[in-house]
Amino acid sequence: MGNRADEIRKRIARRKKMNDGASREYPVVPLVGDEEKYGIGQSSFEGGPPSDGHPLFKKETFLLKVLASGILVLLTAIMFKSPSPAFEEARAVVHKTMENDFQFAAVSTWYEDQFGKPLALLPDTGKQEAKEETAISMPATGKVVENFKTNGQGIMLETGLGEEVGAMKGGLVIFAGKKDDLGNTVVIQHADKSESWYGHLEAIDVKQYEKVEKGGAVGKVSAAEDEATGEFYFAIKMGEEFVDPVQVISFD
Repeated sequence: MGNRADEIRKRIARRKKMNDGASREYPVVPLVGDEEKYGIGQSSFEGGPPSDGHPLFKKETFLLKVLASGILVLLTAIMFKSPSPAFEEARAVVHKTMENDFQFAAVSTWYEDQFGKPLALLPDTGKQEAKEETAISMPATGKVVENFKTNGQGIMLETGLGEEVGAMKGGLVIFAGKKDDLGNTVVIQHADKSESWYGHLEAIDVKQYEKVEKGGAVGKVSAAEDEATGEFYFAIKMGEEFVDPVQVISFD
């Protein structure tokens, strides 16, 4: 038994001597335990502790993307606030992307079909539609006084003075403001990616990105030159092309 203890002490002494002469750059850490009792082989591990975090997640890259996104939003806001004509082309590109390229109404309808509630990023009118109705409502009662062939985009309707204009189908308001040659104008995008335009309005009753139902008020007609009747402009756009509204809705 004494010889066995002497042998273990000699092994420990040799190990200490080897450790004292080993390179300090890659230290060998002995695991003292059962081997001192039973004389089993040496176990060790080299290197530092494991790194924290997911190996595919880089904090620096994530922070850089967040910073770049914030700068992009800030530059876009400055561009629209600045009256400089140098930004006119860039503003036109952003307007086209937001109004035409991105189908807000289609995305909103798909989201409601999938999850049963309005998309959180869009204004909630407090009313939910199960599905987009296919029937079309007449925007206002009146007769055509300027047909589609006149300008190739829409028609002019003569109505009663101060008559209210309603949406032909439910959808999302993607524009509410003034347009060249049309004055006060509302553009509604529908779930089938079509658009309905309502121009020459005396007043606008909706806001941009507001959701409206079929027949919902969008504004009031403006007074005609004789000031005895009202009039407004109406157009339907499918994709990049305008279609004759008379082929879709029967007017007097």
